[in-house]
Amino acid sequence: MTAKNFVNFHVLISHSPSCLNRDEMNMQKTAVFGGVNRVRISSQSLKRAMRMSDYYSAHLGVPSFRTRDLERAKTELIMLLGKEFDHSLIQEAAIRFVIDSKDVGDDGEEDSGDESSDDEDKKKRAVAPWIVDEIREICRAISTVRKEGLTDKERESALRKEGKSVGKGKEKRVLTKEACMDMAMSQKIGKRLLERIDLLRTAIGSAVDVALSGRMATSGVMLPVDGTLAVAHAITTHAVEPQDVDWFTAVDDLTQDAGETGAGHLDTQQFSSGVFYRYASLNLKQLQVNLGLVPDMKSAETTESRKRALKVATHVFHMLATVVPSAKQQSFAAHNPADFAIVSFADQPISLANAFEQPVKPAREGGFLLPSTQRLGDYWTRVNRAYGLSENARTFAVGEELKLGDKPGFASLRQIEAWIERDGQA
Repeated sequence: MTAKNFVNFHVLISHSPSCLNRDEMNMQKTAVFGGVNRVRISSQSLKRAMRMSDYYSAHLGVPSFRTRDLERAKTELIMLLGKEFDHSLIQEAAIRFVIDSKDVGDDGEEDSGDESSDDEDKKKRAVAPWIVDEIREICRAISTVRKEGLTDKERESALRKEGKSVGKGKEKRVLTKEACMDMAMSQKIGKRLLERIDLLRTAIGSAVDVALSGRMATSGVMLPVDGTLAVAHAITTHAVEPQDVDWFTAVDDLTQDAGETGAGHLDTQQFSSGVFYRYASLNLKQLQVNLGLVPDMKSAETTESRKRALKVATHVFHMLATVVPSAKQQSFAAHNPADFAIVSFADQPISLANAFEQPVKPAREGGFLLPSTQRLGDYWTRVNRAYGLSENARTFAVGEELKLGDKPGFASLRQIEAWIERDGQA
């Protein structure tokens, strides 16, 4: 049997009354699907909850940290790498990571020109994932070049620029001997970093969250990464009008003791409940490339590289089934794990969201969970039959078992996780 490259995860979670994801107006996020309103949890919210979860740190290591604030990034990196490298070296590495070499000054500092433009530059800079091992490699490259120094040939070439004018307008200046040497050193460091691209790519593999979600890079030596895990916005399988409003108060105990009545604070919070469909698809081959296990997409995967990718896939499923966004959880405590899931090894990503394009109606005895489960399993069967797909799929259910064809489902999370690790083999 030819190994399937994609793992599709279809998860149903019934959340008790809550407000797990809000918009800028402090209202629940929603979406219209099938002509009716659904409550929505954004993919960004889900991915961040997974990345910041205790389960992630226990099983997948230290995730990247994300910021567009260069100064805060420097502070964080100094705290993490300060015992290995000089602080000035770490700061230079951070600058080179996000800023094009032409914008790095002769001394390795950011050449921002007008100081008043710092805030504007920060706004233009994207929120980027910073990987500690990546910065460590940049520090090593810079340190090596500075210890080597410039060759006689490089010095002679640099000195030919002495006395020449560079820059325009207020930034125009005449290059001194020292400036020429600093510029040559900066250029040599930039060239060395390009020569170490393979080491930087390997360092990226230490942050599984970047290997999964990818990274867009537009400047500096930050390398772009193609994402391997596509995550959809979770929506309710049925129509929901999030009109329930909690009028909550905070009572001031001390004013009550003084004989005053009423609340010290009064506010409202929108909330609702529902059965949510979570969908995600994982590209196993791209994951192996991003983790540095195989050179590129054209290279053949190995038994060990696929085994490592399947282990990550297992952890991804566990988080999709158990991790819940933290918003307003102290008020609603909607810590609900998955009730039902379909996991399939497939030749392509396939969402089953259209199973719920016609909103689910409650069962005769009440509740949306059972009809949602039946609808999802039935739609998977119909899609596979209609398109002649050969997906290898199994189900997981907390309640009554649901078979896909002649394949029985699993009654425990650990059983289906072990099945994923075995590459879908019985």
